[in-house]
Amino acid sequence: MAVKSIRDVELKGKRVFFRFDFNVPLDGGGGIQDDTRIRRAVPTLKLALGAGAKCILSSHLGRPKGQRKPELSLKPVAERLSKLLNVEVAFVQDCIGPEVKAAVDALQPGGALLLENLRFHAGETKNDEEFARELGSIADVFVNDAFGTAHRAHASTAGITQFVGTKAAGLLLMEELESLGKAFSNPARPLIALFGGAKVSDKLGVLENLADRLDTILIGGGMANTFLKAQGVNPGISKTEDDLLETAVKIMESVQKNGNRIILPADVVTAEAIEPKARTMVCEVESIPPGEMALDIGPRTSALFRKEIEAAATIVWNGPMGVFETEPFKNGTRNVARAVGAAKAFSVVGGGDTVRAVKLFGVRDRISYISTGGGAFMEYMEGKTLPGVAALDTSSQIKK
Repeated sequence: MAVKSIRDVELKGKRVFFRFDFNVPLDGGGGIQDDTRIRRAVPTLKLALGAGAKCILSSHLGRPKGQRKPELSLKPVAERLSKLLNVEVAFVQDCIGPEVKAAVDALQPGGALLLENLRFHAGETKNDEEFARELGSIADVFVNDAFGTAHRAHASTAGITQFVGTKAAGLLLMEELESLGKAFSNPARPLIALFGGAKVSDKLGVLENLADRLDTILIGGGMANTFLKAQGVNPGISKTEDDLLETAVKIMESVQKNGNRIILPADVVTAEAIEPKARTMVCEVESIPPGEMALDIGPRTSALFRKEIEAAATIVWNGPMGVFETEPFKNGTRNVARAVGAAKAFSVVGGGDTVRAVKLFGVRDRISYISTGGGAFMEYMEGKTLPGVAALDTSSQIKK
């Protein structure tokens, strides 16, 4: 698949339609709580504005399901972008129609215009051809810089590319593809992956796809309970996915058959309930009390995982090691985060909870690459084709 970078496209005087991921958390008053996703778009925008492009910005926000919901307007994003770019970013209260065409016609080279929430129109998530055609009608160039939505075949991520002659990936999307490619396509060895979170089912496709490609898999969090139970361990009242016990056995056998390793917790932190002041105890996994549940990896497991992390050349991490949001159960995730941050390996972190963890434990700046994709990150690891990336294939033809 041939994907062109925005750096390789003539932008001067061109109407460039950008798809960003400005799906940011808002407070009750319409203020932006976390502008990380907006900031990640700034390098691409600065490049385009500096090249004299007429920049048309688009994104979704929330799930309005085809309805106009004022509380999900992108207007606050335009205001934040104006401050970050030191350039006025105009705002128009729709994303298609005469008002939008007039606003685009008024754009000058080096100017920027943000369209209203794409998902106020049902045609966006349905990848409706006419809606995609209208989006494409105001552009000479299409640039996708929204890796977070690259796993969705929506009008603004896939359909629009049929109606715009030139298409390319923005700097962030190129960065994502290059970093994930470095981790999976031709990684430095040993390549290890840390998987956590609540459910095996959330990681099933990833585990099946990567079983023969990872040198070592470290499993913590709630999903470890299912693997432990599959080995005959009694997990007390820990939540397990009993319908996946046989699958867990097959995954472990597949990993080991290829000469690779899968390492489960040796000890855990248990409690009767997930509470800040819960009475906790550390015990071997074979000795979990009948009325308690495993809510974090124990200190021996943390040390074991740290040893593997220190020896790795490439690290991929998705999912916390325990219920780190609650005080008694944060140590496992904190220990792993610090170990990954201190490692000499090339490290990639993805997934909302994992990204929050590396921020919370102060190692964000020591991770080689933090992916902006949640679902897209997981589907990439599952080996699936991402529609938003496939649509940028320069060999495909456009419709008239």
